[in-house]
Amino acid sequence: MRFTRVTLFFIAFIITLGFYQLASHFLSEVEPQTFQATEEVMVDAAHLLAAAVEAEMEAGKSGEETLRGAFEGAAGRRFEARIFDHLKTRVGINAYLTDANGIVLFDSQGVRTGEDFRSKLDVHRTLAGKYGARSSRDNDEDPASSVLYVSAPVGDPRRPVGVLSVYKPQADVLPLVRERRRVIYLACGLIGGGILFLIAAVFLWLFRPIGRITDYAKSIERGERPPKPKIGIGREVNTLAHALDSMRDALEGRRYAERYIQTLTHEMKSPLAAIRGAAELLDEEMPVETRRRFLENIRAESARTERLINRLLELSAIESRTRLDEAGETNLADLVGRALDQARPLAELAWVGLDSQVPEQVVKVRGEEFILRAAITNLLENAIDFSPRGEVVEVRLVSRDGVAVLSVRDRGPGIPEYARERVFDRFYSLRHHASGRKGTGLGLTLVREAAELHGGSITLGDAEGGGTVARLELPLA
Repeated sequence: MRFTRVTLFFIAFIITLGFYQLASHFLSEVEPQTFQATEEVMVDAAHLLAAAVEAEMEAGKSGEETLRGAFEGAAGRRFEARIFDHLKTRVGINAYLTDANGIVLFDSQGVRTGEDFRSKLDVHRTLAGKYGARSSRDNDEDPASSVLYVSAPVGDPRRPVGVLSVYKPQADVLPLVRERRRVIYLACGLIGGGILFLIAAVFLWLFRPIGRITDYAKSIERGERPPKPKIGIGREVNTLAHALDSMRDALEGRRYAERYIQTLTHEMKSPLAAIRGAAELLDEEMPVETRRRFLENIRAESARTERLINRLLELSAIESRTRLDEAGETNLADLVGRALDQARPLAELAWVGLDSQVPEQVVKVRGEEFILRAAITNLLENAIDFSPRGEVVEVRLVSRDGVAVLSVRDRGPGIPEYARERVFDRFYSLRHHASGRKGTGLGLTLVREAAELHGGSITLGDAEGGGTVARLELPLA
């Protein structure tokens, strides 16, 4: 992923650099090309005007009247010419006429008449039989005052009787230059931005879902139970997500079976060995009290084995699942009430009381009743097992801030410091207060799995005044 991001960055960088170079080239050519086109038109205008006065000057006249009439008539014309986005409303070209010695005979602006222009490049080169043109500033301190001059010979180009020069301020052409530059900026920006947007869209379309799939795989590696991520409608990434999810189910099923066969075999050895040893000793002559003790041991180990198998069956129904298949709205208060009814016989045998405060109104959560009831039952049985005779297990159910909180408190010895990090581990158990025997080590594991499957949590902590309080939190429906 990192290499791909770096590659896309360099592609975007190269594209940006390329468009920058392309735009710089076009922009640098805009002004010269515009002035070249303007000069080309001015050359035509100069030769047309030169041809208009040629006959008069060869006849010894100045040609001034012809030019004055033409420019005065043009100056009085009103028009609107839309040249792309530039609006032209007046004639922007002027002219002056010199004799064969470079003396100005006529100037359309009336400021140059009588001046000697032999040293001006346009006049000098034209009188020499060459193409004459120049660009000069009216104000040396102002670049915007530049004027473009183009000349044409009057009469024989080798021996002209005069020079006709047309001139035009470059400022008249600058709006066209600016407009062309704006078009270039806009075109390059749109094309380059479109390509960069396409690259970004490809990145988000493909690699953002891949990032979610990667996070999904890492969550599975950490032992979590995340739902399959929503990754959009891309066919490729959806196929990858489905394949990964199917592989996860297959691997989880295989590892699940192997793990439980091993752990069940290991955990069953101890009670079965105790039952077998007690059964063998029963064949021998022994006092009645000893025989009763061995029979009690057989019953206790048989009950433990049965409880272990039941817990494994309950846990296997939860732990192998990644999501709720038949989730629906259920009344948590009703489930707690039924679990309390089921736990009362066990509490009476252990001489432990049950004090419950469950609201009469409906406490709706979304989940599966079987799993939630198993979790609540295990919390109650765990609290009863670790309660001293004559004590009371307190059960409270409240709703606050969109969460249903079930707390179960016992008044036992509490959780030792060394066991706090392991109480939710599979097959880890402390000795019960009354019997002195260990439990199955599966009850709290089942509660944790049920809580996570329902988007909730389970915590164990020290209760004020002694004992332990378990808090199961589930989101309200």
